Amino acid sequence: MRAARYFSAVDSHTEGMPTRVITGGVGVIPGDTMAARREHFIDHLDHIRELLINEPRGHAAMSGAILQPPTTPDADWGVLYIEASGCLPMCGHGTIGVATVLVETGMVEVTEPMTRVRLDTPVGLVVAEVEVRDGRAAHVTIQNVPAYTDRLDATVDVPGYGRIRYDLGYGGNFYAILPLDQLGIPFERTEKDRILAAGLSIMDAINAAARPVHLLEPGINGCKHVQFTAPGRDGGQARNAMAIHPGWFDRSPCGTGTCARMAVLHSRGELEVGADFVNESFIGTRFTGRITGETTVADRPAIIPAVTGRAWITGMGQYLLDPTDPFPRGFVL
Repeated sequence: MRAARYFSAVDSHTEGMPTRVITGGVGVIPGDTMAARREHFIDHLDHIRELLINEPRGHAAMSGAILQPPTTPDADWGVLYIEASGCLPMCGHGTIGVATVLVETGMVEVTEPMTRVRLDTPVGLVVAEVEVRDGRAAHVTIQNVPAYTDRLDATVDVPGYGRIRYDLGYGGNFYAILPLDQLGIPFERTEKDRILAAGLSIMDAINAAARPVHLLEPGINGCKHVQFTAPGRDGGQARNAMAIHPGWFDRSPCGTGTCARMAVLHSRGELEVGADFVNESFIGTRFTGRITGETTVADRPAIIPAVTGRAWITGMGQYLLDPTDPFPRGFVL
């Protein structure tokens, strides 16, 4: 067996959404912060993301996380988030998956009933509190970075759809948020092709007309997520179909998207500090969000959000690149 590259990984899913946690084979990425490491990875190492995320080792909705030594002494591990759309600044479902993997494989010191995992991410320190029962991660609550409302009731002309009204929130990534019924499309999985096409058109229009840029980190910019909302059911406050560049749906309720939605709801006076927000995914799985406090980002009002969800380990493996493989970066069909 020949291998030009060798990667070890633990695969998991968070409420239906995969996270391939890369535990070895990458090496230490240059950079004195995780944000700098993310930029270096994007510029010089993106072929690793493509190899691990694209077919034939991955698929169109694959996502993952690369473990790194932390760049700050107060963190247990550093994390870079990878998916089909690129190298994300932050990923909520991925953080829940990473924390679950770290606990259940013993890569952090585990205490019951709660283990705190401190992760150094490109957007800052993210703390995951893992409820541990009999050595297993039962639930994970992540304390995310501050989330804020970028704009409310904005409008944009979208070819084929006319003038669309939307909100834009930041929760670790930027999210355009609008009710699906504005487009006259039912919230049904049988309509997924129409919903996805609309989402891609809307994010393209927003980026062309008024590309969002983080208030403090200009390297975090652009809208690659459109969150189509619908009324909740069976005790949930909302449902969402999350369309993501370059053309897939989040299977989970989306952790950073839930944070962005809570920031927008708080700006509208529709969600108070301390109140639960139960957000349901396109496939029916749920996260519970909560605003734990208020803060500011560059003098703009912001919230401190938390999200609770579950993840399950699905496999452990080694991923190889044969030197004669015709697809060293995988492929997208």
